[in-house]
Amino acid sequence: MKPFFPRLVVASFLSCLLAISARAAEPAAVFSDHMVLQRGTEVPVWGTTEANAEVTVSFAGNSVSGKADANGDWRLMLPAMAASTENRVMTVSGGGKDKKIQNVLVGDVWVGSGQSNMAGKAASYAPRDPTLAALVEKAPYPQIRLANGGPKPSWKEATAETIPQFSALLFAFGERLHQDLDVPIGLIVGAVGGTPSGAWMPAEIFETSEACQAEIAEFAKTWDREKALKQHEAKVAAWEKMAEKAKAAGEKVRGRKPLPPADPGESSRGRKTGGLFDQYIRSVSGYAIRGVLWDQGEAGSGIVGLGQYTSMTELIRGWRELWGQGEFPFLFVQKPSGLGNAFSKEDPITREANAYTPVLPDIAKAGNGDERFLYTRLMRDIPNAWMVPAIDLGAMIHPLNKWGYGNRAAQVAEQRVYEMPEVQAYGPIYDSHAIDGNRVTVTFREGGEGLTVREGEPVQGFALAGEDGQWHWAEAEISGENSVILTSEAVSSPKQVRFAWAKDRTWANLFNQAGLPALAFSIEE
Repeated sequence: MKPFFPRLVVASFLSCLLAISARAAEPAAVFSDHMVLQRGTEVPVWGTTEANAEVTVSFAGNSVSGKADANGDWRLMLPAMAASTENRVMTVSGGGKDKKIQNVLVGDVWVGSGQSNMAGKAASYAPRDPTLAALVEKAPYPQIRLANGGPKPSWKEATAETIPQFSALLFAFGERLHQDLDVPIGLIVGAVGGTPSGAWMPAEIFETSEACQAEIAEFAKTWDREKALKQHEAKVAAWEKMAEKAKAAGEKVRGRKPLPPADPGESSRGRKTGGLFDQYIRSVSGYAIRGVLWDQGEAGSGIVGLGQYTSMTELIRGWRELWGQGEFPFLFVQKPSGLGNAFSKEDPITREANAYTPVLPDIAKAGNGDERFLYTRLMRDIPNAWMVPAIDLGAMIHPLNKWGYGNRAAQVAEQRVYEMPEVQAYGPIYDSHAIDGNRVTVTFREGGEGLTVREGEPVQGFALAGEDGQWHWAEAEISGENSVILTSEAVSSPKQVRFAWAKDRTWANLFNQAGLPALAFSIEE
């Protein structure tokens, strides 16, 4: 009888060797220690391993298994879970090995993106924002977790060391939600200063978007490249003259040499369409979230011939399409920032607001409100997309009161996303109007407990126009809880009505009883 022990040893050795050489199941980088998983919805978990290998993901008493595809990519879905503050472990098993992900919570996850007002760090703003500084001083926040988007995002607890290096706006937003909802909050930020929306729109969405391509094609009909080249030559000459003068004086040269003109459909800012989405967002797209908070607009679309309205409608559609989570909430901060007065500057949210201007400007020089109304149109036209009103929060290119902006955004989320009936986030919004002779009655929604102005002030900011299209300031009187009656001696048969139709609208003073300002509108029949 031949001994069988050596065969068992060899078989055992080969089995161990195969196990060692097998490629372990590795989750994507966003699934890391200290992460927050989204409550109340199925949670995708994905990663890589060997082709066709079996993978199991276990968490909170749930265990799901499946096979990787021929490329070794796998994706599994954990069932919906309730919020939990318990620090638990997720185990990813495959290739004969277990990957342990520690200190995992379940709550709400929000993604923040945009340009500098989202990218600005708490360390930069806290010295000038006492309310934000007080929040940082209270750290740590064990149930708030922070992650920076990128090729290898990873989670960290919100501490005195990590908060200063994180987005001031997004942290203030998340802290308010955590305080009011009493659930863990996960925050992921991917933002870069001075960047256009086109750089954040996935390239595959832009290239297949009928809306984008149609708008660019229409613009191209009147595009004059020769004229653009001549204008560019003049700008370059002026810049070179300025640079030469600065160098001669030993001074720093300001700005960069102007870029050559781009053609319709091309980037005007030297950035690849969708490039920032690829760099900061694509790695986390598909991670289960509650929604997105967006702060961008000053840099426009950055694509020749494409306006910000169309760019944003397609960006939102594209993010939702690639995320595969339906029409998740998309909040966006109104632009431009500030340039309206506040009902009270004693409220820390509105303490940086512009001062009220009692004297109405020459109506012909009041300016155009199209830019400001653009974001209201987005809210009106896109399902589950909500504007964060910023008229009364303070101006400047980089508003100082990031705590105020974050808290106003949280109010919008609480009213619209979380449907908290006690929260009022919007001031009066145009609903309808009726013309009777020389009188126009405008009715508002979001009037709360009624319309108002500060004590002793006349209602102002409304304008009327007749058949000739000439605008005149209107006399205004609040009627009932939610209406305003308008008349003008200069307009006997009004046809059109506006309110606060200007970029700088410090003279418009209609609010609701919650102290929130009415939104600008223009109705032209």
